[in-house]
Amino acid sequence: MKVKYFPDTDTLLVAFSDKKIVETHDLNENVLVELDEDNRVVSMTIEHAKQQTDVGEFSYQLASVG
Repeated sequence: MKVKYFPDTDTLLVAFSDKKIVETHDLNENVLVELDEDNRVVSMTIEHAKQQTDVGEFSYQLASVG
């Protein structure tokens, strides 16, 4: 998984896999979800990210199993 922020366009890209995108759905006017041929989420694009998210704060935690 990769997360990229583009400050020049205020766009946040969250890529879940490197699979080929075959379909894109608008969740709203600022959020797009891209799907592969098996209808699995490949990535999510968030425009106007500073208004939609707390892009200045990012953390990652792997939860323990069991």
